[in-house]
Amino acid sequence: MNALSNVKLPPWLQGLANSKNKGSVAAPILIVMLLAMMILPLPAFVLDMFFSFNIALSVIVLLTSLYTVKPLDFMSFPTILLVSTMLRLSLNVASTRVVLTEGHTGADAAGKVIEAFGHFLIGGNYTVGIVVFVILTIINFVVVTKGAGRIAEVGARFALDAMPGKQMAIDADLNAGLIGEADAKKRRSEVSMEAEFYGAMDGASKYVRGDAVAGILVTVINVVGGLLVGLIQHDMVFADALKNYTLLAIGDGLVAQIPSLIISIAAGIVVSRVASDKDIGSQLVGELFAKPEVLYITAGIIGGLGLIPGMPNLVFIMLAGALGGSAYMMTKKKVQKVAADTAAAEAAAPAAAAAASEQEEATWQDIMPVDTLGLEVGYRLIPLVDKTQGGELLKRIKGIRKKFAQEVGFLAPPVHIRDNLELKPSAYRIALKGVEVGTGEAFNGQFLAINPGMATGTLQGMVTTDPAFGLPAVWIDASLRDQAQSLGYTVVDAGTVVATHLNHLITTHASELLGRSEVQSLLDHLGKESPKLVEDLVPKMVSISTLQKVLQNLLMEGVHIRDMRTIIETLAEHAVHTQDPGDLTALVRIALGRAIVQQLFPGSGELSVMTLDNRLERLLMQALAASGPDGAGIEPGLADTIAQQAASAAQQQEALGLTPVLLVPGPLRALLSRFLRRSLPQLKVLSHAEIPESKTIRVTALVGQQPT
Repeated sequence: MNALSNVKLPPWLQGLANSKNKGSVAAPILIVMLLAMMILPLPAFVLDMFFSFNIALSVIVLLTSLYTVKPLDFMSFPTILLVSTMLRLSLNVASTRVVLTEGHTGADAAGKVIEAFGHFLIGGNYTVGIVVFVILTIINFVVVTKGAGRIAEVGARFALDAMPGKQMAIDADLNAGLIGEADAKKRRSEVSMEAEFYGAMDGASKYVRGDAVAGILVTVINVVGGLLVGLIQHDMVFADALKNYTLLAIGDGLVAQIPSLIISIAAGIVVSRVASDKDIGSQLVGELFAKPEVLYITAGIIGGLGLIPGMPNLVFIMLAGALGGSAYMMTKKKVQKVAADTAAAEAAAPAAAAAASEQEEATWQDIMPVDTLGLEVGYRLIPLVDKTQGGELLKRIKGIRKKFAQEVGFLAPPVHIRDNLELKPSAYRIALKGVEVGTGEAFNGQFLAINPGMATGTLQGMVTTDPAFGLPAVWIDASLRDQAQSLGYTVVDAGTVVATHLNHLITTHASELLGRSEVQSLLDHLGKESPKLVEDLVPKMVSISTLQKVLQNLLMEGVHIRDMRTIIETLAEHAVHTQDPGDLTALVRIALGRAIVQQLFPGSGELSVMTLDNRLERLLMQALAASGPDGAGIEPGLADTIAQQAASAAQQQEALGLTPVLLVPGPLRALLSRFLRRSLPQLKVLSHAEIPESKTIRVTALVGQQPT
């Protein structure tokens, strides 16, 4: 044992010995076996074994195809088709060698299998054998193989043409939250494999066609070659040589063509079946013999033929009786089943009523989860969100979520879309956590011409306003699109109107979309690159609820949270001094000052801002000191004055094409931002500490300045 254990095997033998998947050895062995049959002479007994195995293999393939539910369940079929074809051709080469070298010794020279097919199946008559062989070859080559190849070709073309649509449908379901990433990946793989399968079947059918041609040629070569060998080398009489070698050649051809025909039938079954959840046998029986009316009519026709003189009366009448009896039994079973179902329903009705009365109590199952984001559409807008009708809105919503994640810094929840017959036909409603936050109308097939303030003419159509930004607009027909664009209108289709409105509301309510799970996902994502930074902050120094509040404060004022590293580092630096979310938000804003200013003034070195009048600034500082950070001590008259003057100054800024920004001292920033946010959502309030030193400030207006 020790000596044997020390023997070193070649690397390829060690790989085979150590292979966990023993089936992987089958392919190399099969290739070696095929080459051996072509090159090495085989005894008659070995030929019998291989011919028997070939017949058994073809029967196994046929039965497997019959019990296959869908084509992808038999993905290896194209490869099996190639292997079985090569096996038959190798056997033809091996049997041809034996027939030509030993054919003069008798009909069993090439084995018992060839002898049986040459004698018992065709009665030893080589003329009948030739006819049978030609018929089988024609059936295989012209009928079965050609039809299966055509079906596979069309199936491959349709599968490739439908692949983009199927991929978009999978993306739409994934975007709508109907399936997960794992299910989407599995469905994409199935779509790709289906196209590859039909393409492989299209090519593999050529193997069977070539096999049929090769079978004819091999048979002709065996007959002619056998005659020459028998007459010239073995001095046989012509009649004996013709009989011996023709029977051997026909037997060899039949042994190869019958399994080839079986494999071709299996290929036709696999590619011709329609997708169903049943195997082909159950499908045929369930659909062909499902209606007793059909059997009754067929029995009447066959029975009528059986009464005609000269017809095989007994056979026809027996068949008609069998069909009629089967139809009667099927009808009787249906009546019994209907009666049993009716009785069961009547017996279960009182129990169901009692159970219903008992279940009137509310249960936890009655509580349905509320969708974070929802879009409800009227029935005329269903084509916009129906993937089967080419709706583009699903794709645009996917793009909105991707753009939002890239710009704002977290992934918004999926938008759940459903139809609502209570809405107007062309209306839609956008809901946040079950509460309506936006509504509008979009007319499918028409275009919305929006006046950005520079349009030079009027258009015929239904006057309305842009649902996202409130700009004046007109719904126009498609024929007026070019005219509207030439007049300076911004023209968009109905799907873009809904998508733009949804994008605006998602951005506006970003702070409400950032839940605890989204914050945890942000931490997990950052933890992949900086695990120590996240571990040191949450939950050791700051709780996840405090972090969520800080991020929501930033989003509420339109500050993006893409730079999570800076946010986390700032919180880690100052969390030892304060845990107040407001104070932490102010410190984070200072750290993000450069990004905030760039977001408001992209590519500008000079910042045109509004500021507070000195007198108003002192009053607000005194009120803040007296009332605290909530600003409850500001007098109503002063509050109205600030709101009015801030609105007037913001309008002047917007008229000049500038972003309305109010620059105030740090202690006043949170107070004024909270106070002005409701009446002036477009106004941004910055503190002096948030302005980078490299920027130049230009004051364009003073809020609170006394008129002179």
